[in-house]
Amino acid sequence: MQPSTDHSRTPLPPSPPGGAKARFPHLRQDFAASLVVFLVALPLCVGVAVASGVPAELGLVTGIVGGLVTGLMRGSSLQVSGPAAGLTVLVFEAVREFGLPVLGVIVLGTGLLQIAMGALRLGRYFRAISLSVVEGMLAGIGLVLIAGQVYAMTGAGAPASGLGKLAGIPGALLDAVRDPGALASLGLGAGTIAVLVLWPRLPRAVRGVPGPLAAVGLATLAAALFSLPVATVEVQGLLESVQPPPLSAFGELAGIGLLGTVVAFALIASAESLFSAAAVDRMHDGKRTEYDKELLAQGAGNTLCGVLGALPLTAVIVRSAANVSAGARTRASRVLHGVWLLLFAVALPWALAYIPIPALAGVLVHAGAKLIPLKALVRMWHGQRGEALILVVTAASIVAVSMFEGVLIGLGLAVAKTAWDASHLKLSVTDKGAGPVQVHLSGNATFLRLPKILDALDALPADRPVELDLSGVHHLDHACRTALENWRERHARSAPSPRPEPEPGQVLAEAEAGPG
Repeated sequence: MQPSTDHSRTPLPPSPPGGAKARFPHLRQDFAASLVVFLVALPLCVGVAVASGVPAELGLVTGIVGGLVTGLMRGSSLQVSGPAAGLTVLVFEAVREFGLPVLGVIVLGTGLLQIAMGALRLGRYFRAISLSVVEGMLAGIGLVLIAGQVYAMTGAGAPASGLGKLAGIPGALLDAVRDPGALASLGLGAGTIAVLVLWPRLPRAVRGVPGPLAAVGLATLAAALFSLPVATVEVQGLLESVQPPPLSAFGELAGIGLLGTVVAFALIASAESLFSAAAVDRMHDGKRTEYDKELLAQGAGNTLCGVLGALPLTAVIVRSAANVSAGARTRASRVLHGVWLLLFAVALPWALAYIPIPALAGVLVHAGAKLIPLKALVRMWHGQRGEALILVVTAASIVAVSMFEGVLIGLGLAVAKTAWDASHLKLSVTDKGAGPVQVHLSGNATFLRLPKILDALDALPADRPVELDLSGVHHLDHACRTALENWRERHARSAPSPRPEPEPGQVLAEAEAGPG
């Protein structure tokens, strides 16, 4: 998901009234778009599953559910859901910590929590999340994803921590150069990335084939023609891979660690889906997303994925953008793409065994790079450096600590920055040389600005009367009120009064009665 993705807006014509044709007025356009989305989704479903440490078929299962279940429900009409690269790191960590059987419990809990949030109409509030935190989250995911998949491209094992992955990349690349088999694997992955980068620059006729499919197809062909010693996808069969979570796995819910993982899955998947929906809305002129209904649809899909023991699903901006660009008009296109995935999983699962893992890793390295919002970061740095700092710290925290803690750190920074920005206070001192010194405060007087206020007041002459005007203060919190009353009492004992002193708190009470 990249909220800042910019696409041309596609107008959606109104449906013709009445008749059988009115039920499917755009079937031709939706049918063609569904084929394009299927070809884009197929390598991504398999690649995300392999990178997540689960059977490749489970990625197809999640894609099928995203099309047939989430795709049928209302919310965002043109958004396409399935397994997402943005959740790969989180899923991999969960599988490593709790095991594959417990993954179904986590995804089931995620779906139920999303349904509850949608029923409580909380979907709209996800739009209130700081965009710098979301983009920092995506950047952190992208960095960890890239680092992990570089090892998959060389056929080497990856360190457990994000920092370990990044630090070990130079050594892994040097080891690959010395090993002919690893070098062939790395070359195949690098070639896949090159195809993905160059594909948009090729003639339109060639670009009719989606880039990910072309890259993986060419890599598969090269591996077969040159008999390259590279690892390929292990195929277990669709029915064999679908393993509903056993009852014993639900006992893990008693642990706080698993509950925290469920919450992290739900919040991150929901945020990614709803921000993707906002980006898709900017691509066309049709019906806008109903955020609460979209959250219900995502929850229904994840609930079923959990029951089947599959990967979590979320809206995917790559597939959604392909859907809009291919001319989709209704949600029939995303439902049909789920049908094509189902037919492939039933009829051609053996074809997965020919796909080289380095090629899938290359696809995910390219996807991870697109998650890093370099252009947005540059714009923030020139215009809002505080927001840029939040983005960088969020991404770095995810890499250094973990996904959940990194997002919490980013949210904390965003709240702190908002509080600081909201506490604007102007303090002016007027000393005419005779009579009292006049001090005027305006804005929001909070504890964050208390040091500035007290420093200015303490610098005033102790032997001169002071008139403290708070009529321009919109908000006065308890800390500032108490500090000002204490300062006023101290100063009154040391300075003569030009007029009868007001009752304690009188001026402060007048300020409190102002706006805000």
